[in-house]
Amino acid sequence: MSVKIRLQRFGKHKKPFYRVVAINSKNSRDGKFLEILGTYEPLLGNINLNTKNIEKWLFYGAVPTLTVKNLINKQNKNNKS
Repeated sequence: MSVKIRLQRFGKHKKPFYRVVAINSKNSRDGKFLEILGTYEPLLGNINLNTKNIEKWLFYGAVPTLTVKNLINKQNKNNKS
């Protein structure tokens, strides 16, 4: 089973809200997930990630999508400042 860390869309039309989830790569975007790893609100710019659990999944071999990788880097950059 290959696992990806990707965004799962919620919210209303033109008001997106995303969950960052660990999910089997064969499941659909909004399908059954393994674990919720955080949230992202692009309109407000809020990024809330559980870095401890993300590191655990990366250790297990999960592959983050490009967008999730950028969110992780952005949060790490904000935490260092």
